[in-house]
Amino acid sequence: MNDTLAANSHVTHLVTSPISGAIGCEVRGVDLAQDMGADVFDQILAAWHEGLILLFRDQHLDELEQVRFGERFGTLAGVINQHNGRGTHPSVMYISNIRENGQLIGALPDGEMYFHSDQCYMEVPAMATMLYAMEIPSKGGDTVFANMYKAYETLPTELKTHLEGRLAVNVYDYESNGTMRGSQIKAGGKYFAHPVFRTHPVTGKKALYVNRLMTDHIEGLSKAESDETLNVLFDHAEQAAFHYAHQWRVGDLILWDNRCSQHARTDFDASERRKLRRITVLGEKPY
Repeated sequence: MNDTLAANSHVTHLVTSPISGAIGCEVRGVDLAQDMGADVFDQILAAWHEGLILLFRDQHLDELEQVRFGERFGTLAGVINQHNGRGTHPSVMYISNIRENGQLIGALPDGEMYFHSDQCYMEVPAMATMLYAMEIPSKGGDTVFANMYKAYETLPTELKTHLEGRLAVNVYDYESNGTMRGSQIKAGGKYFAHPVFRTHPVTGKKALYVNRLMTDHIEGLSKAESDETLNVLFDHAEQAAFHYAHQWRVGDLILWDNRCSQHARTDFDASERRKLRRITVLGEKPY
């Protein structure tokens, strides 16, 4: 990872440094509320492709400033599911347990959340997710990120060979429980089959692309074999050696690559306020 990146008129000293041995990079010296030149953005993009997740501390962003930064990466996705938490911009969603007049102001309010990759149940999933911290509990509610390049690279060769070219069906039952794994594919639900191993279109590297929250089964395998194989893959992907657990601070913005990482949420005290603002960027159909 480069230690120092070039400057432009809004950035005097842009520095990157790893935040763990497994995944992630902190970027310092940039105010994301301001315009940035193409040279600086290109270096941020390169750091993201290398680090998989980027952390920007001490940011002060309104909705449109966050949207403007997100649009530098591509076309923003609209909010898919109908729930409280929609922002004034169609691509903005608030994740919060705060209630006003007895109604939640955000989605995915409480509790832990299993490892997943955002929108993997869609034909064209989210390439990137950007989450900005506005109110944070005193402890818990951490986001744990896992490196799926490393998960793929460390799989046994015979398992890679057996699963190469196979598709897994990903499904999300938001209405029943948005944070825990569903038990079945329901009529009218959103689901799609994607490669068990997907190739990153920029780096060319392969990543494991199944997850405990949303992957239902592997096509072409019996239910027993599919369940057994998925449990092996889930346990493998969730090893601590591949992790970075982020303890949020107000003003943190994290950008992650859904094509080569997974994330989960730890539990927290539901009596404490938590509010973050999320946008996602459309990617490409996995291959």
